[in-house]
Amino acid sequence: MNIKKRRNWNALQVCNLRQALEWCKEYARYRHNCSIERIAELMELANHWSLYKWLENGRMRAVLIRSYEAVCGIDYVTRWSAALSGKMLIRIPNGRQLQDADVIGLHFGFASALDLLTQFYEGKADVAATSEALTNHLQKEAFHLANAQKRGAPEFNFGEDSHD
Repeated sequence: MNIKKRRNWNALQVCNLRQALEWCKEYARYRHNCSIERIAELMELANHWSLYKWLENGRMRAVLIRSYEAVCGIDYVTRWSAALSGKMLIRIPNGRQLQDADVIGLHFGFASALDLLTQFYEGKADVAATSEALTNHLQKEAFHLANAQKRGAPEFNFGEDSHD
């Protein structure tokens, strides 16, 4: 994978399990300067060669996936697995107050997705780019929907003073 300095890692959509495992490793290397040996050590694997083998053939044991993603710092395998089942994952809202940049980003994401969708139906945009833009926009919309629905939840204070 050709890594750019300003890659938006969260916007990437993986196509298969091998790619998901590889991109997790690349993210760990790029963001945390972790080698395969370091990832294996943090996962408490006895042998880092096993990790090389799993990355090569795309066959990691399911019980190790969460540990691998936690060490790498990103969850591409989980996202791929959900997408394979026709599901979309949404980050659980943290209850922070809405910022102007959030609204601008939401508007820009919608405009970009709509533009690509229009181009797609005119035969001018490819499936992957259109799908990625629509998926990213839907995830942002769903996040804000869940955030709005949980506004009254006690675990979210949205920066307001708590009155006991």
